[in-house]
This record gives sequence, structure tokens and C-alpha cells, in this order.
Amino acid sequence: MTRGTTGHNRLRRADRWLAAVHEGLLRSAADPLVVDLGYGASPVTTLELFARLRMVRRDLEVVGVEIDPERVAAASAYRKPGLDFRRGGFEIPGRPPLVIRAFNVLRQYPEAEAWRYWELMASRLQPGGLIVEGTCSEIGHRAVWVGLDPAGPRTLTFAARFGGIDKPSDLAERLPKTLIHRNVPGERVHAFLTDWDRAWAVSAPFGAYGARQRWIRAALLLSDSWPLHTSAPYGGTARWRLGELSLPWSALVS
Repeated sequence: MTRGTTGHNRLRRADRWLAAVHEGLLRSAADPLVVDLGYGASPVTTLELFARLRMVRRDLEVVGVEIDPERVAAASAYRKPGLDFRRGGFEIPGRPPLVIRAFNVLRQYPEAEAWRYWELMASRLQPGGLIVEGTCSEIGHRAVWVGLDPAGPRTLTFAARFGGIDKPSDLAERLPKTLIHRNVPGERVHAFLTDWDRAWAVSAPFGAYGARQRWIRAALLLSDSWPLHTSAPYGGTARWRLGELSLPWSALVS
């Protein structure tokens, strides 16, 4: 069981990404069930996920899953049509979901266990389903998440509030469990963050027009040497201007 700390809008960046980047998946599914795994001591982020995804599809359902029965009991007061809470863990009780969102739940595990739980969650997905697994800071200003499916991790997304970081590598503390220990010289993720810091420094003059313009310029420079997603739905100016940057998982794992 995790500490359960949470707060309003802590996962807003990941919710926004899911609703926009995977809008087609959410709209086309025959059974649009989304699971929020490990929502914590308060169901606030599950309620926010429900509200945001219901703007994409009105019949979408969200189920909050927690291992602590007291947290499930406390959340039961918020049940309503399309929104439910139940006890469970990585095995994901109930019918197979289309999407599993799991934030701040795997950092306490060794890497081998984290991989095993990725595989366990993926085995519960509907065909074509998606897992969004990541970590974020206490107030959500820094976040990194993986998009994965039964075949394994596909994308890695970095997201930050402008002004919430001094340099891009500040996001390293939010890397997923399967990457965070690789942030050392000689590893690709370390090289990527080093190059991103360099592009950020070179783009400093664009800061005169605001941190957003500096972020976009740094992303453009970085895309010359790294296979960033530079077009919709994962990348390009539309995503970069929100303080996001995504690239294929395979680019960071040698």
C-alpha cells in the first residue's frame, strides 16, 4: 500500500495527454472502461479523470481501484452512474479495461517487480488497450509517464509546468522505475537528458518570449539528433506548447 498522498489537479497533465493523444481509442472502443489504479487516500484524481474523459465520450466508465479497503469505503460516497470504486491491485478486478492509469504506485518496487507488474496489468487489457504508468511531483508540476501495451513500452512522455523546472534534466527524478537507475553516463537516457539540457541552454535567448517558446525551440533542436515525436498526435508544436515532449521508448533503451 502506498502513502496515498494526492491532491487536486496532480494528474492533470497526464489526463490531458490521454484525452487528446488517445481520443480515437477512447471514442472507437466498444467497451470504454478506464481503471485508475492506486488512486490514494482521496479519490479526487479519479473524479477528475472521470470528468475529463467524459468530455471525450459521454458513456465512458471509470473505476478506481485501491488495495486498502478503508480507502475504497471512503470513496464509495462518490459513486454514480459510470463511476465506481473497488478493492484490488495489479491484477485489476472486474472486466478487462481499455485503459489503465497507474501513477505513483511502482516506485517502491525493484525493477524486476515493476516489469512483472507491467506485464500483469497488460494481460488484463482489452485488445488494443493501453497502460499509462508514471510518476509526478506532489503538486503535479513535474511528471514522466510510459505508454505501454501487451507488447511492451511504446512511448515515454515528459511533462512540466513552465517555471516548474530550471532545466529539463530536473525531470529525471520522475523517470519510471525501469529507467531511473539508468540515468548514469554511458546509458542512452542519460545522454538524452544531457542533450536536452544543452538544447535548453542554447535556446535561452528564446526565453525573452516566454518559457513556452524556449521549450518549443529546444524540442526542435533536440529533434535533429533524437527521434522525438514531431507531429500529431504525440508531438509537434501543439503538444510542446503545453510543456510536453514524447519519444519512442526504444530510443532510450539500448
